[in-house]
Amino acid sequence: NRFCTASNNQTGFLCNGRVTCIPASQVCDGISNCRHGEDEQQKLCGDLPHSLPGYLVFHCSNTRSWVYADQRCNGLNDCGDCSDEVGSLAACPPCGSQWWSCSSVFYEYCSCIPRRLCRDGVQHCLGWSDEYLC
Repeated sequence: NRFCTASNNQTGFLCNGRVTCIPASQVCDGISNCRHGEDEQQKLCGDLPHSLPGYLVFHCSNTRSWVYADQRCNGLNDCGDCSDEVGSLAACPPCGSQWWSCSSVFYEYCSCIPRRLCRDGVQHCLGWSDEYLC
C-alpha cells in the first residue's frame, strides 16, 4: 500500500523508502520524484488512469474525464465542469478562510475564489460580491 498524506493534507504516493510522500498529481508526470523512479514506472503509468491505484484518481462527472485525487477540492475547476469542486461526487468542505464563497464568472473557479481577488476591481462573482461584500 503506497497511500500517504502529502503536504496540505493532499492524497499522496509513498516512495519505496517509505519516507517520501509525493502529491498524487506528481505521479506519472514525466519527472521522477521518488529516488528510484517508482512514480514513473511503466506498470504504474502505462494505461492512465486505469493503471493507477484508485486512491490516486478522481473521476469527474463526465465519465471520460479524470483528475488526480489531490486536485479534488483544491479550489480550481480541474474537471472543466466543476464536478471536482461541487456536488456529491467531490464532497468538498465549505470554502476555507483564504477563499470567498460565490458563483464564479470565470471558468477557472467554481464556488469559491481566492480572497486575494476580492476588491481588485475585477468581477469574479455573479452579483459582484467579491467587490462589495468580501
